[in-house]
Amino acid sequence: MNRRNFLHKSALTAAGFGMAPLFGSSFQSVYGQTAPSNKVKVALIGCRSMGWSDLNTFLQYPEVECVALCDVDDEWLNKRAADVLKNTGKKVPSLYKDWRKVIDNKDVDVVIIGTPDHWHCLPMVYACQAGKDVYVEKPLANTIEECNLMEKAARKYNRIVQVGQWQRSDPHWNEAANFLKAGGIGRIRTVKVWAYQDNKPTLPVIPDSAVPAGVDYDMWLGPAPKRPFNTYRFHYNFRFFWDYAGGLMSDWGVHLLDYALEGMKADLPTSILASGGKFAYPTDAMETPDTLMATYAYKDFNIVWDHACGINHGLYDKKEGLAFYGENGTMVLTRAGWEVIPVVSNDKARMEAVPFKKGEGKGLYNHVGNMLSCIKSRELPNADVAIGAKVAKMSHLANISSRLGRGLVWDDAKSIFVNDPDATAFVKAYYRDPWKLPVL
Repeated sequence: MNRRNFLHKSALTAAGFGMAPLFGSSFQSVYGQTAPSNKVKVALIGCRSMGWSDLNTFLQYPEVECVALCDVDDEWLNKRAADVLKNTGKKVPSLYKDWRKVIDNKDVDVVIIGTPDHWHCLPMVYACQAGKDVYVEKPLANTIEECNLMEKAARKYNRIVQVGQWQRSDPHWNEAANFLKAGGIGRIRTVKVWAYQDNKPTLPVIPDSAVPAGVDYDMWLGPAPKRPFNTYRFHYNFRFFWDYAGGLMSDWGVHLLDYALEGMKADLPTSILASGGKFAYPTDAMETPDTLMATYAYKDFNIVWDHACGINHGLYDKKEGLAFYGENGTMVLTRAGWEVIPVVSNDKARMEAVPFKKGEGKGLYNHVGNMLSCIKSRELPNADVAIGAKVAKMSHLANISSRLGRGLVWDDAKSIFVNDPDATAFVKAYYRDPWKLPVL
């Protein structure tokens, strides 16, 4: 059995290897301890920020080897090549500025996609077609149509696709969700979810400028509309412009709304009403709302999203988190941990308090370990593409409602807004030539 078949077939399970997540050196018992051909060979597309965090975490597992890096910016491509050499003592064999060369590289087993949101769909779909597994950053895609296509591709080509919603692999999140599902705080009528981010200051309007040396800007734009280079639309700040991302709603929303859905055992809502705007920085360059509230209506409860840029004091004096309001108590859940505050009525608590239960803080490390395990077992990973698609779509629903300034009714089976062609137009992905949305 060659290395490709060894990685991509599920016969290992029948051979008696365990199904539990594999961490650290335990994975070597499957792939071997020294043979280079038994390494899990990964490539990174998008090297600057979260993509590098992902790759750096993959490299903490001794069975992983980086065989390719890709970035449109020479500065970050060369810097990360040097970082890999420093961290591992091994030179990266292949450096690319065109992600399609990563897909063509037959040595690559796993593609990590750390690009801006508008560049998630095409590399992921073509990697799946080429028989490679994929770790793709959140949110899964920049449009609902792309989310549906990416989920279809993963299933059609039977690939492991892990979305970077790493809280799915941080145990205290699932512990909290299981407590809720077991009725721990009684019937829940409201879930409040918030992200108050003071690390997003105003983004002043500045003139367009020349493309920096070493940057393939046309490739960076890719399927997005053609426009002059502006440094405040580039790198980190891309997330605040509709061509490339969905603002704070999709950036933080996919992490937190994911567990609103999980804790409530809920699917996507049918009724959405969102309102917001540029209330903090009305004259700056950012397009996405710096302030937004959205209500997702269900039969027996509401999920309410609330975000604000430039403010850091959310509910319970926490910058971000979730609060599940039950008839007997309120659960407050954050990246740090969770607790339950009892409802007190007539001087009597309706349940015992649950003291703060601290998380272990190894979510990303565990998340990568889960993916490596699933490469072997072919089981669905903790943040499978279907999970990523659902919550990304939930974020897009709120953004679309906010942009149109009205409530919407969503039909997920048909992927349309009911009797609302103007809203449904926002579901679609509109690609600039020569890029085309794949047909599967």
